[in-house]
Amino acid sequence: MVWKITGTPANFSSMTRVNHHDPQHSDSRIGKLTDLGPEQYQDFIKKLDKQYKMVKSQLIKHQSPTVGLFPSRMSEAPNEAHVRESIYCSVAMWALSLSYRKVDNDNGRTYELGQSVVKCMRGILYCWMRQSKNVEQFKRNQSEKNALHSKFHYLTGNTIEDSESLQIDCVGLYLLFLVQMISSGLEIIYTTDEVSFIQNLVYYVERSYRTPDYGMWQRGSKYNNGTVELHASSIGFSKAALEAINGFNLFGESGASWSVIYVDIDAHNRNMTIFETILPRESNSKNTDASHILTLSWPAFALHNEQICTKTLNKVKRKLQGNYGYKRFLRDGYKTMVEDKNRKYYRSAEIKNFDGIECEWPIFFIFLIIDGIFHGDMEQVSKYQKLLEPLLKHTNEGVIVPMYYYVPKEFVENERQNPGSHRRLPSDEGVNECYFLWGQAVYIISQLLVEGLLTINELDPIKRHLPACARPRKSSRYSTFQGTPNDLAVQICVIAESVRLQQMLSMYGILSQTPNQIEPIKIWSPNELTKAYEQLGISEKLGLTGRPSRPIGGLGTSKIYRAFGHLVVCYPLLFEVSDFYLSQDMNYVIDDVKNDIAFLARCWKLTGRPTFCMLIREENIRGPDTRNLLDLLAMIKSGSIDGVRVHLSRLQSIFSAACVENLDFLQSCDEDSEVKFHKFEELNVGSSSFKSLMEPWKKIHTTRN
Repeated sequence: MVWKITGTPANFSSMTRVNHHDPQHSDSRIGKLTDLGPEQYQDFIKKLDKQYKMVKSQLIKHQSPTVGLFPSRMSEAPNEAHVRESIYCSVAMWALSLSYRKVDNDNGRTYELGQSVVKCMRGILYCWMRQSKNVEQFKRNQSEKNALHSKFHYLTGNTIEDSESLQIDCVGLYLLFLVQMISSGLEIIYTTDEVSFIQNLVYYVERSYRTPDYGMWQRGSKYNNGTVELHASSIGFSKAALEAINGFNLFGESGASWSVIYVDIDAHNRNMTIFETILPRESNSKNTDASHILTLSWPAFALHNEQICTKTLNKVKRKLQGNYGYKRFLRDGYKTMVEDKNRKYYRSAEIKNFDGIECEWPIFFIFLIIDGIFHGDMEQVSKYQKLLEPLLKHTNEGVIVPMYYYVPKEFVENERQNPGSHRRLPSDEGVNECYFLWGQAVYIISQLLVEGLLTINELDPIKRHLPACARPRKSSRYSTFQGTPNDLAVQICVIAESVRLQQMLSMYGILSQTPNQIEPIKIWSPNELTKAYEQLGISEKLGLTGRPSRPIGGLGTSKIYRAFGHLVVCYPLLFEVSDFYLSQDMNYVIDDVKNDIAFLARCWKLTGRPTFCMLIREENIRGPDTRNLLDLLAMIKSGSIDGVRVHLSRLQSIFSAACVENLDFLQSCDEDSEVKFHKFEELNVGSSSFKSLMEPWKKIHTTRN
């Protein structure tokens, strides 16, 4: 649903819900204000100009003239710029520019705001590209010393070394809004080296599920002792970024095939699994965290499982909500009056001193206002508007959002004994033109939505707020996330190593093909597919070598690929020849096949069906467990394996329903390239018949009789 203005923009009752799939409202970004009368149009312009004045005086005024970043703590460290605050400031300017697109005579403000956004996003990119060596090392060793920094000098863009740099959610947030902004028409990425660097940022966040970091609040564990831990918010933002950028062209509509970004679907699945497992907790030490509001609602919309989302957010509201905002997490000592400002880390058990007196942050009320608008819950919007209003400061420069509200030192003991009994005081935002820019940016976005100046489809052009199955597909050339259908069938093609093996399988009614019979379709081993993806994201200028040499998982090998003008299928890693003794145990392999097929049916999230290429070699039918293999093939032929629907057919006939991925980046690997790819060759048995293999089959047949 989107919101269509039918009356006074500030009046909630004047908004009517409109279907997203209504062709009249399929793209509100290019529409003009044709539904408004003259008075309403003038009122709309006045409200836009009011927001523009706030953006100009509170945000653009403080943007770095050199790198385009924004200061994060203006009163304490005016020369420090943080990636997160800078991104949200750019989002506020971008949102206002989208509103101005509806106005014919905008006095150049649409372009001005858009270019300010481009400057900020490219400034962050510039600062990170200077650390490309860290990105390359981080792909192989997810260590804090190899991490991208999240704080930079406001004017020079140099890194600030004394900060906790490992914050994966910042990279995920950047990738997410990069896709959103380019989708709206902004041109942010210019060169192939920048495309390669963004591809390497994807590699950077793909392993979030196993990378402990300092989290959204830069403090690591709850105890603030310098240790890192897995954070649900970091994994959630990474998951959302991977979903958004998969198959996305960084050059927009005018981009070529080599500017498309690829995502490892197996890495996405691991992030999703760990993310859902950790929730409703934030980490090992944090029972809950206010960062879940940002992760599960706007801007990430990292999960659409209603049961988990409701349980997690209800826990956040129950544990952390106060009269002045939300606590970041329980026993958070940041900016409390009893916190020792001279020490970076806390002593053992010191956090008990902060119990009940944690600072409360009004910014989370603003995020819940935005959440209510996205979900069409006007009661929630009205509730948090009323809670927020008395917390704001009204000045000549406009509305000021305090960073936090704290308990005065003389009331600390009483507040511990009687929570909520004493009045809290706001932080000093608004004094000497010092602002909490993150709060200001989010407040401006919320007011654009509340006053009807901006629609949710404009703020979220890639439709992250919708379930994956309801989002528009970007391109048919690349895989797209769509969710798992309830009646998903796994397509299976059986490939026999030789003609005589195919003849034997046909004796038992098993349909199979040989590599020569499926020509011109080629069969690759998982190692060949890994070699192909190693060519993705290479930049000699930046010292980037592409995807790390890690095996492709079961989801990745279940796509059909187009490479060098040919169709390519890839068999799973379990069919790869190995010296490890378990690979010679047919019962073990059979169990793995069943588990892999069940895994595909449960975890497949892409458009099209998964294709399971079952490669059978002659050595597989020589042992005493051959009968178990035949039983498995009979189950596949019947159309069901342990309750999972399967469809056995020739490879050529299942192509139309499969998930197809185009490996366009391999076009650079021409015939003269040192990188060579080898297809799986059919075993040449000459004129030899299958009599040499009949003995074990006769033994099986006799046993069955």
